[in-house]
Order: sequence, then C-alpha cells, then structure tokens
Amino acid sequence: MHLCLIPSHDESWGPSFNWRAAQRRNFIHFSAEADGVAACRSWAPSAPPCAPTQRTIPHTMSRVCCHLGFLLLAEVVLCTAATRFQDVLSNRRTPVASYKQLQGWSSDQNKWNENLYPFWEEDDPRWKDCWKGGRVTAKLVTDSPALVGSNVTFVVTLQFPKCQEEDNDGNIIYQRNCTPDSPASQDQYVYNWTEWIDSCGWENCTGNHSHNVFPDGRPFPHHPGWRRRNFVYLFHTFGQYYQTIGRSSAIFSVNTANITLGKHVMAVSIYRRGHSTYIPIARASAIYVVTEKIPIFVSMSQKHDRNISDSIFIKDSPITFDVKIHDPSYYLNNSAISYKWNFGDGSGLFVASSATTSHTYALQGNFTLNLTVQAIIPVPCRPVTPTPPLPTSAVMTEASSNSTSSATVETMEDNPDGGCHIYRYGYYTAGISIVEGILEVNIIQMTSIQMTESQAENSLVDFVVTCQGSLPTDVCTAVSDPTCQVSQGVVCDPIVITEECLLTVRRAFDKPGTYCINITLGDDTSQALASALISVNGGSSSGTTKGVFIFLGLLAVFAAVGAFVLYKRYKQYKPIERSARQAENQEGLSAYFSNFKAIFFPRSTERNPLLKTKPGIV
Repeated sequence: MHLCLIPSHDESWGPSFNWRAAQRRNFIHFSAEADGVAACRSWAPSAPPCAPTQRTIPHTMSRVCCHLGFLLLAEVVLCTAATRFQDVLSNRRTPVASYKQLQGWSSDQNKWNENLYPFWEEDDPRWKDCWKGGRVTAKLVTDSPALVGSNVTFVVTLQFPKCQEEDNDGNIIYQRNCTPDSPASQDQYVYNWTEWIDSCGWENCTGNHSHNVFPDGRPFPHHPGWRRRNFVYLFHTFGQYYQTIGRSSAIFSVNTANITLGKHVMAVSIYRRGHSTYIPIARASAIYVVTEKIPIFVSMSQKHDRNISDSIFIKDSPITFDVKIHDPSYYLNNSAISYKWNFGDGSGLFVASSATTSHTYALQGNFTLNLTVQAIIPVPCRPVTPTPPLPTSAVMTEASSNSTSSATVETMEDNPDGGCHIYRYGYYTAGISIVEGILEVNIIQMTSIQMTESQAENSLVDFVVTCQGSLPTDVCTAVSDPTCQVSQGVVCDPIVITEECLLTVRRAFDKPGTYCINITLGDDTSQALASALISVNGGSSSGTTKGVFIFLGLLAVFAAVGAFVLYKRYKQYKPIERSARQAENQEGLSAYFSNFKAIFFPRSTERNPLLKTKPGIV
C-alpha cells in the first residue's frame, strides 16, 4: 500500500501542488484499492493524480495513518470554520495585514463564542425583535485628530426608543406620562435586570454559570457596580479588539504610539444581557485620524472689525492672534512650545513663547500669514546598543537610503538635564485682507431741544458725533438703563457723508430720567462706538395734566371763600365777664410783660395808645 499526503498550503512541493494552497476547505479522500495499493485523491475536480511514495508500509499501519490523517484534517477544518472576532467586528472591511500591538487590546484572530454572543448580518430579521418598543441606536464620537503618542478618546452613547430611559440601577424603564395616550397600567420596566440578578444570585442560575464572560471567554472585571452594567461593548480597530462592560454609555482611550499615521475606522458592537445569551442591539463606527503634526487652530480678532469670519481687517488697528492646540489628553503639558510668526508684510519673523500675540498692519492689501509651532517633548531615552562598523560600501548605501526617508524619522536628542526629547511641529497658513476702516468715534456735544406746547411731548436731544478713519455709511443709537446693561431700544439709520466725518444725531426720549447712550458708526467692514450718560428732563405738560391742576386750584379757592362766609355768619358775641381780682392780676402781668418787652425790644408805643392811661406807665 502506498500513502500520499498532500499539504494544503505548503508550496515547497513544487509548482504542481501550488493549486492546493487556495483549496483550504477541500477534503482529502483516502481509499484502499483491492490490490492493496493505496491511492489518495482530492475532491477537487481537476486534481492531478498522487504519485506513490517510495516507501511501502503494512496494511494495518496504513489504516492507522488514515485515521490520524482524518483527525488532523478535522482539526484543520474546524479551525478554519470557527468564528473569529475579525468575522464579527470587521463589518466586511479589509483586514489589516500587519500591525503593532496596542496595549490592552487583543488580536481579532481569536475565537468568538457565537453560542453566547450570536452574530447577525445587517439584513437579519432578528434585529427587529432585539429590543422591546423599537430599535436602539448607538452614537460613537471621538476627539480626533490625535498627535501620535497621545491618547485618542472614544465615547459611545445608546439612544433608546421614545419614552425609555435608564434608572440608577441600570434597568431600562418607561418614562411616566411621556405621551398623553400612555396606559396607566403599563409596566414600569422595559428590562428589569436587577430582578434577574437578585432572584438567581447571579452565579447559581441554571445555564447562567458562564454568563458573565466576554466573547473570548475572559471573565468580566469585578470592579464596584459591575453587576449593574448590563451592556457589553466590543471595539475593533487596526486588527485588534477591546471589550468592556458598561451602562447606557461607555468611554475609553487608546494610546496612538503603535498606530500608523492616517485615517482609521473604530467600530463598536453592543450586546445587552439576556436570560441565556447576550443579544446584539446596535453597531456604530467612527473615523479617527492619527497625525505627526500638531493639530492647531488660530482665531483672529480686532476691536473694530465688523465680521471676524471674513478675514478682512482694518489698517492701523492691532489684530489679536490666539493659537489653540488640540491636545485633549494633555500629551504636551510638559513640553517646551514656541511659536514662530511670519505676518507676510515684510516685518520679519517673530518667535514667541505665548500662544497669544498681536500685530498691526500699516499697509492695505492682501497678506499671507504663516505660523510654525514647535514642541519639544521629553521622553525616556532609548538604550544605546553598540553596532559593529559597516564596510564603506554598506555605509554609503545606508546613507543614501536614509536621505530619502529622513522626513519620517523621529528625531531624538539629548536634553541639557540628561534626558531625551523629540520634536513635533504644527503648521498654519491663512490669507487676510487689510482695508481702511473706522478707528474711533467721539461724542463732542449733547444739546437738549426746547419745545413749545404745540410740539411733540417727547424730549429731543441732539448728539454731535465725529469719527476717524473711513467715512461711515450707517449710524445706530442704543438706549439702555444707567448701568448700560438693560437695553431699551435700538434705532439705526443710513447716512451719506462725502467729506468730513461730522454729523448730528437727534433722538427722542419718551420720559425723563438718566440713560446710557451708545452711538455706533459703521461701514461694510468696520464699526466703532462711543458711549455717554445723559439726564433727560420732562417735556411740556399734557392738556389733561393742566386741566387737573386748574380744577384743583379753583376748588381750593372756593373752599376758602365758603369757610370764611360760614365763620362770619355763625360767630356770636360773648361779653367778657371777669372779677375785679382777675382783672387786677391780668393788668399786673400785662404791665410786667410790657416793661420787659420795652427793655429788650424797644419800639414805638403808638400802636397801643391806651397804655398811657394805665397806672405805672409814664
């Protein structure tokens, strides 16, 4: 008997066996011929015949070899047919050929437990019944772009159907009175996982002894509150996966030191807890970017600029440049950062250590702004390994090859303090336009207009305003309270000024008081304002007010005349009756006070001529 063993993916047998490398799922058929000569044939239709080996073995040994071959072949077939993480999480994306290991992540070639975590295609009808009350959606966001070496963070949030939410115990409940037609007898819970866990003691339920594991068989981490986290999140990127448990949202970060530069896709699959298995409920993906350039953004502002988004600014007015570095993981916190500016107007290069600077353009025109940000990042020094000297030809070849790829080599140098660091750079370029604009506005005079009774009731005030720079095309007056915080009205009018910037603005005030006045002059690209406090007096009285005062005055006169008439009519004559002793005492007191007044207040006594006849007065 002859035995023929055909490798399924070994190409060392020569070109005639190369076709078998692609036939991984073909079964090999062994048969024993009647004459004791064994032959093996592939199930492939056009397989070439097997060449007999040069060694003959007994018939019994051949049967043992055939059984061993069947066992090995069955193992290969089972390994090939087993579901892997790549099959479930890649979502038909092209697998990554080679990659570097991410810390805390695992290869997507690991086996996937499809019995505990079933896999459904996108068009599988079981998706319709995976959640009570509707379909759950997932939203995955990232803080990308990320500088290589920093951390990139992902946040996934589950959005439940209408009127459903998660409570403090991790259960999904119905919101009370969410809709007018909500039945009063509706069950509170959509999924009461707390009851499931408490009733079965988590580990003692039949068929649930292995329920708290991930698809690769690893147990859930037993951190505080882990039994109340009823969702399993499986992230996949760069040929690797990361698994965790959580509630209705999950957040995690991954270091980008071992991720190649460019755009990548982060995918996530979410499963919910079930009685016997975990049920898929949602999938999501997001694109993230890893770059070797520092992500920066520059905001520009100017005091009198009317529209900061049009990149048009005013001549002879400083522009403030504020640099924002996108570094959400604080990777550059301990780095030395410098900013090199070229404003494009021939003023030269400026190097600053602050992220905010200002520059004034003295000429009109279009200019190109260039900024280079340099970050010196301290890193641990790599161990120095001595290398043997290379031959001259090898050195020349290596130098020429390195010269073409020097742009992608990470630069590392020694620090003065004995450490090492690397350089990272960020670049920003923008075009800006410089034009004439309104630079300053002044209120030089405020005059209250006197009005007659026949004119309007409101008080009128004239404001004489001047400005510097270009001529304005519109004027706006904003009236507010004395603190200049609460606006009471804004009035805008177009104006035409052909020569000198001098104009009079008249505004009306409906009632007296103190007001804050802001007068703004503007044109197409710029605007400037001036503020002042003004006290406004009341205007002429209205006819109704005058009539009320006249009526009250006449009423007071009539009341006084009537009181006088009544007094004169009803007054009665009463004779003075007193005793002689009282008269004598009163006369003595009158004489005493008269002498006293004569001493301190001398005056003519012609008004009281009768006093001369009294005793004791000369």
